[in-house]
Amino acid sequence: MKPLIIGLTGGIGCGKSTICKAFSQLAIPIIDTDQIARDVVAPGQPALETLVQHFSSTILNKDNSLNRAHLKTLLFNDPQNKKFIETVLHPLILAQLNQQLTAITAPYVVVEIPLLIEANWQSVVDQILVIDIPETLQLERLMQREDATQSEVQAMIDNQISRTERNRYATQLVDNSATPSALSRQVSELHQHYLKLAENSHP
Repeated sequence: MKPLIIGLTGGIGCGKSTICKAFSQLAIPIIDTDQIARDVVAPGQPALETLVQHFSSTILNKDNSLNRAHLKTLLFNDPQNKKFIETVLHPLILAQLNQQLTAITAPYVVVEIPLLIEANWQSVVDQILVIDIPETLQLERLMQREDATQSEVQAMIDNQISRTERNRYATQLVDNSATPSALSRQVSELHQHYLKLAENSHP
């Protein structure tokens, strides 16, 4: 029986991992598409060879692993690079995701997809859970986490779709600027909601 698929997304630094951890503590399986993206470009994987052939070995670290920071720069600076990288990686990520989904026996699963809206993957999931915080708090958290200046952090935020646009796609929204107890309450309520949805979709 196919589980209900919850696509969890949110802007950079909004605390997606914190919410995933909360669902995990309720015994709900979590699939991290960022981890899948790392796996498909591991040394020896065909996707890495394809990227090296296109961009040259300058995208590799000394140990022949992918220099993700360098690839991200190439992606940010040229729309054609972005298109090429997505054409190579997205089908592989989706194939791995579908493979992992077949092993899920829980009523629902949370799939963390940071760029769910940007990648136009709405059809991959049944519900879209957006993690949201005010941009001032987002800036503050990111500057601390990345040890970066405000302008550097702002550039990271600006590279994603706007908060307003992302929230427009939400079937559910979590305010991650709340207190830990309020956050826990939000996740518990969502848990019950998703269990009911899963039950109704498989009567």
